[in-house]
Amino acid sequence: MSTPKQPNLVSLTTINDDGSHYFLQPADVSGFWATARRLFGAGLILVYIALPWIPINGYPAVFLDVEKRMFHLFGLTLVPQDLWVMFFAVTGMGFALFFITSLLGRVWCGWACPYTVFLDHVYRRIERWLEGDAMARRKLDAAPWALAKILKRGVKHLLFAAVAALIAHVFVSYFVSLPRLYGFMHEGPLQHATAFGIIVLLTLILWFCFGYFREQFCIIMCPYGRLQSTLTDNDTVIVGYDGKRGEPRGAVGRTTGDCVDCQRCIQVCPTGIDIRNGLQLECIGCTACIDACDDIMRKLGRPKGLVRYDSQNGFEGLPKRILRPRIYAYSVLALLGLLALVVVAWLKMTPYAATLSRVGGSGFSSDVAAVSNIYVLRVQNKRNQPATITINLAPDAPAGYQLSGGDQTFSIAALGELTHNCVIIAPLDSYKGSAAISLLVHAQPGNVTLKKTTRFLGPNPNAINSPPP
Repeated sequence: MSTPKQPNLVSLTTINDDGSHYFLQPADVSGFWATARRLFGAGLILVYIALPWIPINGYPAVFLDVEKRMFHLFGLTLVPQDLWVMFFAVTGMGFALFFITSLLGRVWCGWACPYTVFLDHVYRRIERWLEGDAMARRKLDAAPWALAKILKRGVKHLLFAAVAALIAHVFVSYFVSLPRLYGFMHEGPLQHATAFGIIVLLTLILWFCFGYFREQFCIIMCPYGRLQSTLTDNDTVIVGYDGKRGEPRGAVGRTTGDCVDCQRCIQVCPTGIDIRNGLQLECIGCTACIDACDDIMRKLGRPKGLVRYDSQNGFEGLPKRILRPRIYAYSVLALLGLLALVVVAWLKMTPYAATLSRVGGSGFSSDVAAVSNIYVLRVQNKRNQPATITINLAPDAPAGYQLSGGDQTFSIAALGELTHNCVIIAPLDSYKGSAAISLLVHAQPGNVTLKKTTRFLGPNPNAINSPPP
């Protein structure tokens, strides 16, 4: 097959009439936007690889230590009790994405989506290096399975699998750290079957997606593209075709519009659409058609921008608005989410966490002198340095109540945890029945005080104080 399949608005270009996968072979393109995307994509890949290497407070910049239930994010350490802050973070980022989509369409898909970044800037680079340009790859697709084709496809998929394995290893390093992952690799797969199995599974999934499924993930599986129609309007900046200037199409030299129907925009499209058919679900805003058309316009001596970033109103020659109600709404919601994250985290999050719970079994014990309750206090040090804590009874405790052993001081290792049984005693002459009672945990460094409140339980005080019959 020497020419690409002609797209339409009735069916997906990537699906043949019999339902099989039609493999696109998009042509390479150069230009301002292609260069900018490649530099931006390379930067994102570099960040992805570098984050597990960058130490902050003794841990990688991003280290989701599931085994120890500690999550290190750019110097901030979170424990499971702190994960409620993720609600505000996800809310803020979600509305920020809505804001960006309403303003600039699917710029996330074309520029920053990890799937697009790896597919366009890694896998397709390998494919073009091994198999040649789009015409050569289509000829190879149509060629019989001779030795040359087997060798080219075999080497390509070996490299695809190797890159998939590298991506999978980096991903797992976010959860086990690079030094531990390196140790796992030296100790053998059976000794760390879970990590090894995850890496193998991720490698196979990535190899399948980038080697076979490709753009169909964006078109068929990704839900974000289907949200586009609800998040955009006629003022959203998108990649589009200026029909007023381009139509009617015709060959060079005729009295027609600027579009010469060279089909270069179709040949370079990674999802197989014709941008001249208007905004479509399959368009990921990759700008390949802009560079392709600009190159043709430059060669013809015509103004660039026949395909460009603009809004539907802009293409129609109508007034364009950047600031509009939905932009204000998404901006406010995004800022509220992120502001709530900062404020609540500042006010509520501490470098220490504590829980107080009653021991199992009987809720209390009593004798002729006193009623006592036993609690389990767990204190977690989220700092990457040792800490000292002092435990005492809160001043608002009922008169006469005591913490057995008085004030107690302990040391906790860096990122360690202390579990201690606290016995609170109420003499019978002070016991008036069930009451709220609190323990104070003073922690240094940081001069942090945590107050943990629970219930002090005991028998019916009337039964204790009434004389025997």
